[in-house]
Amino acid sequence: MTSILRALACACAMLLAAPAAVLADATGPEAIARAAAFSKQIELALAERGARVAIVFRAGRDRDDLPDGIRYTHGGFWVYQPLQSLDGSDMFYGYAVYHLYAGDPSGANDPRSSFLAQDFPIDFTLPMHEMEAGVIIPSPALQRRILSVMASENYQALHHENYSLLSNPHDAEYQNSNEFMLDVIASALWETTDREQLKVNLAAHFEPARVRLNVFERLFGPLVDRRVEFGDHDGRVFTTTFGSMARFLEGNEYALEVLELRYDPDQVIETPED
Repeated sequence: MTSILRALACACAMLLAAPAAVLADATGPEAIARAAAFSKQIELALAERGARVAIVFRAGRDRDDLPDGIRYTHGGFWVYQPLQSLDGSDMFYGYAVYHLYAGDPSGANDPRSSFLAQDFPIDFTLPMHEMEAGVIIPSPALQRRILSVMASENYQALHHENYSLLSNPHDAEYQNSNEFMLDVIASALWETTDREQLKVNLAAHFEPARVRLNVFERLFGPLVDRRVEFGDHDGRVFTTTFGSMARFLEGNEYALEVLELRYDPDQVIETPED
């Protein structure tokens, strides 16, 4: 058993016993239990592959409500690191989730802004509408570069507060969670935090996903969902997705593995004995 697997086994009991008060978005005990179990299944899948950093995506809406070809709506970096238990009494190793949220951390209703957050894996799986996750495990060299960016002031510098749900990764005007991850990866690869230069490089090397919207959706989308803005698109709409990021990393030999995980209700996560 690898050191990551051993440490995760020791952390299982603490994470699965998270108090309900922390799980503010849960809809009931069954949803909490399912999200906790799936978060541990994802963690163990990453640990089995020795991943220090993984790029994980979730679907925050029903698949029937998503545009054709888009399976996931939100992603985050899962980083293996020391963690503190919820009551502050214990330290253990496990995965922490680093990602970008729309809105304001103060709770103000500002859908056109965003902030960076660190969460437990269960916080990531609770909002899932589909109990599936898209996973990209970067090459060991890229994992090290991403960790270097995240450990520096460059990580915060790469955050652009102006938010749009369908931000164009070739344009610097807006950013969403997936584009933020792409910008971090691009910064790790090209060793710059200059946003304009990153967009030039991405335009030359990264092919985003086409989002096919009808005239009604283009005209009334911003009225229905204030997080939507089309000012960074010139006619056709393109954005960053699990598929487009996987193709970019695989095509340039920066991905160790790309996979999709589905919640398995029969998989039992054993709690280690003292």
